[in-house]
Amino acid sequence: MDRLVKADVKEVEIAFKRGQKCSTTFRLTNLMHTMAVAVSLTTTNASVFLFNQLYSIIPPLSSSSYTLILSQPSDRPPLSAPPDVISVKSSMLPTGKAHQDDLRRLFAKPGPHVFRDATIPIFFVGPHVIEFLIPQHTRIPEISSFFNKAVPGCTASQLCMLLNNAVVSANENLVASLIDSGADVNYKDSDGRSMISLAVKAGNIDVVKILVASGSRIDNSTDHVLHDAAAMNRVDLLDALISAFADTIGVNSTDSNGRTPIHVAASKGHAQVIQFCATVAGANTDVFDKMGSSPLHLAAENGHLEAVKCLLNCSNYAKYTVDKEGKTAFTLAVENGHTHLYDLLQLGDALHRAARVEDVHAMKSCLAEGASVNGRDQNGWTALHRAAFKGKIESVNILLNHGAGVNVVDDAGYTPLHCAVMAGHVEIAVLLIARGAKANVKSLKRLVPLNLDCFKNHPSLIVQPPLCHEKEQA
Repeated sequence: MDRLVKADVKEVEIAFKRGQKCSTTFRLTNLMHTMAVAVSLTTTNASVFLFNQLYSIIPPLSSSSYTLILSQPSDRPPLSAPPDVISVKSSMLPTGKAHQDDLRRLFAKPGPHVFRDATIPIFFVGPHVIEFLIPQHTRIPEISSFFNKAVPGCTASQLCMLLNNAVVSANENLVASLIDSGADVNYKDSDGRSMISLAVKAGNIDVVKILVASGSRIDNSTDHVLHDAAAMNRVDLLDALISAFADTIGVNSTDSNGRTPIHVAASKGHAQVIQFCATVAGANTDVFDKMGSSPLHLAAENGHLEAVKCLLNCSNYAKYTVDKEGKTAFTLAVENGHTHLYDLLQLGDALHRAARVEDVHAMKSCLAEGASVNGRDQNGWTALHRAAFKGKIESVNILLNHGAGVNVVDDAGYTPLHCAVMAGHVEIAVLLIARGAKANVKSLKRLVPLNLDCFKNHPSLIVQPPLCHEKEQA
């Protein structure tokens, strides 16, 4: 015979509750038909666990109940790896009677008279255990084993609350385990937000993907997931959400302020999000919120240079539109002292116009106020391209004296010298060469050779340019 008693469980479970006394009960049965058995109970952590009786006597073929007690109420379950265990030892007791001191001495002496009948692991179950585990997931390697043991002690409503906490904590492993255990993926928190919305705010794309794959849905009346992702500068989340909910949400959807995700990105300065929404997702950049502000207004107001650049590239007319107070994006930049935006939003255009008509005072004023002398228009022309093409020699001189790039090429590969030659402006062409312009410049698309000898014999020759970006303005 290798044991005298048998436990009714392979492991004991304590339903843990924060700050409360916790205990559990199990039974031992005497396997002897004719003889009483003495029993000794110990744990691997005597400072944490107590028994209602350490030593006892079980009559033949009888059972006895034992209570394991957590010694002190606690705010955290005393988890250990490997788990603490109960050791059950037994010894035959022919007389069937003995005092506690006699039983203590009986088990104090090692020998063949003492049987090691059982080793019972101790586990903690219930929602309070999981609530403790969720924020500890990066610090407790054995968290999955603790978690799997704790879940069976939770009700359906408790599982939903725990799923909420796991999603907020961005713990994808616990989220997956809770869903597998029956937590409702379409549970909403006290504010009516979906699990998807909470996952997006937590910024964990893996949790979002798990919820999507599990059938979690969003509610357009309360969930503004694209706006949340845009505010966080998370293109990956935007892409995943648009792919998953193409029939439910749109990249032009608005929040309570009438703002789209691009409005949000613009106010935060997230140029990558703006670029994704406009070019990949097809969002409208020329849209206005309830205050009449376009995304460009918000980017300019907050001084976000890269966002302004991106919006100007994507927008058709937003630069000169006004909000409900009649203010342009340039006005907002000025009011907020964002001088680095002046050139993009107005001064650059003003400099080009002034160079075109040789308004010397306006040119000097624009340059003094911060206009970029090498700022480009939508076709890549600088003010020097424009002045050279129009034959405005004083404009050319002013621009060169302020550091204009003499060999800058436009989008088609033309330099200011090309523009001057093609328009037949010999004096400007000579001036540009004198200031370092190269007669042969390899452009972005082709090599355009310039033969200035033609001007010696044909001073009035005008070479028609193969591509001209000049637009007459009133």
